[in-house]
Amino acid sequence: MPTLPPETPPDRLAPIHPGEVLAEEFLGPLSLSAATLARRLGVPASLVTEIVRGRRGITGDTALRLAEALGTTPDFWMNVQTTWELDVARGPSTRDSLRLTRAMPDRLVATRV
Repeated sequence: MPTLPPETPPDRLAPIHPGEVLAEEFLGPLSLSAATLARRLGVPASLVTEIVRGRRGITGDTALRLAEALGTTPDFWMNVQTTWELDVARGPSTRDSLRLTRAMPDRLVATRV
């Protein structure tokens, strides 16, 4: 389980990358390697490895393939990806940016695009 970054409020869990879900809920329990899953998906092993390592996200195509291979739905995988992206977007740097924007005079905000 990932540890909370120092900026994460204690009442909020750290974002969970789709690769962590794939590894902990599917690969481990099913005793599948990334290479074996990749063969079943018809994709390069590096794609699955990068997802598991948190370096790559789930695309629509990958969601369709994972759903077929693992007996889930494409929506499940897209929801995991979207939740991850929103949690990351809600992180401290976004909050700080929004706070600064609110503090800026309107004439300066209007020119920022």
